[in-house]
Amino acid sequence: MTRHIRHAAVFCALLLAALLVNAARVQVVEGPGYDGNPANRRATIARYGQPRGDILVASAPVTGSRDTGEQLRHERTYRDGPLYAPVTGFASQVYGTTFLEHAEDGILSGSDPLLSPFPLWNDVTRAQSEPGNVVTTLDRAAQEAAYRGLGRRKGAVAAVEPSTGRILALVSSPSYDPAELSGNDASVTAAWNRLNDDPDKPMLNRAVRQTYPPGSTFKVVTAAAALDAGVIQDLDRPTDSPDPYTLPGTRTRLTNEADGCADASLRAAFEWSCNTVFAKLGVDVGVADMVATAQGFGFNDTDLKIPFSVAQSTFDTRVDKAQLALSSIGQYNTRATPLQMAMVAAAVANDGQVRTPYLVERTTRKGGETVGTAGPRAMRQAMNPATAMRLKELMTGVVREGTGANAAIPGATVGGKTGTAQHGVGNAGVPYAWFVSWAKADTALEPQVAVAVVVEDASADRGEISGAGNAAPIAKAVMQAVLGR
Repeated sequence: MTRHIRHAAVFCALLLAALLVNAARVQVVEGPGYDGNPANRRATIARYGQPRGDILVASAPVTGSRDTGEQLRHERTYRDGPLYAPVTGFASQVYGTTFLEHAEDGILSGSDPLLSPFPLWNDVTRAQSEPGNVVTTLDRAAQEAAYRGLGRRKGAVAAVEPSTGRILALVSSPSYDPAELSGNDASVTAAWNRLNDDPDKPMLNRAVRQTYPPGSTFKVVTAAAALDAGVIQDLDRPTDSPDPYTLPGTRTRLTNEADGCADASLRAAFEWSCNTVFAKLGVDVGVADMVATAQGFGFNDTDLKIPFSVAQSTFDTRVDKAQLALSSIGQYNTRATPLQMAMVAAAVANDGQVRTPYLVERTTRKGGETVGTAGPRAMRQAMNPATAMRLKELMTGVVREGTGANAAIPGATVGGKTGTAQHGVGNAGVPYAWFVSWAKADTALEPQVAVAVVVEDASADRGEISGAGNAAPIAKAVMQAVLGR
């Protein structure tokens, strides 16, 4: 009997060992496969088992969570959803995440190891930390001013703080309510299909994901290149610029909307946006120096993130002289996001230095303890400080005496540049209206805001009136909001 008991005990021990080995195999070897299996809903259930962390603007949350009582328990909610959609993006139980909801998902979902005081213990127990919060750099008043200014028109606004790169406003119109995509019922699918089929593309973030021909606002870059290269040394000396200007190697004649552009000085040409002067200046500067200056401002940068990715703004590096002439007035293949053009204005305001823009000030645990900060931002010198000083002079002249008078603010120094960008086959499309600017309150030591506005469906009777009439008042409202005027 004892022998049979011993054999049974050994057999049971072998079975137990086999079970342990198999359990280890399932958990260690095959575990990742089971975790990634679409039929395994445990991770999804756990993800929505607790309220998501919040995105904050001016210390107040613009997001929230709603307890549905269902298996996927918490749905995302949004306060002023259309206003902040280009910043927050959406967090959908069906369609995933975008923009800050995606870039900061680890913090907002609680899966980021930095949220746990004992990350190794969490790895062993697979416990999830309490979600944290994301504090943005946005200025609420500036964001609201940009949104109201665009109204029902297609377009975008980007505003940054020149000395730091903090993004103060990021608006795209038309917009949408991200809350429509939060849940998982039939209404979410219907909203997704409707938004994607809408020809006005409300889910397109025009401020950072759409590029436009910048038109005459690019003349800021061309003027910087000409001054840095020594092609222009005196702002008031007449240039050798015929009107009309025949593009090199062609019979195509470039003309102006304004009068008096023949041999105009750089100051006059900048204030009244003479195409002929700037096209010839670009040719005189040459491809290499024009490319170097454009890239100094941020054009052709494929790696810009704020923290979500930004579409590449482009200045063609392989052009003949005729193409270079058109590129130098913001046409041909020159393309820019509104954020890029805000960076151009900011560089002028910041003595020629370009600060990398950023949208997240810091991330925190739910209790408010800081997990991460923006830290020092990369900087590059887009132009000589002396050139930036002269461009400030030119841009303030545009607002004081030129096409940008609609952006003037009492008690502040404002510099600006209007622009109208032709587009479409044979330039048949309705012109895009642009305005880029910066502002400094008379009591401040340095400029406090730089803004770029583009309005897609602007009406233009003359080449530059559109930017002054449609885009400049929006920029003015944003600058006033930041300055507190």
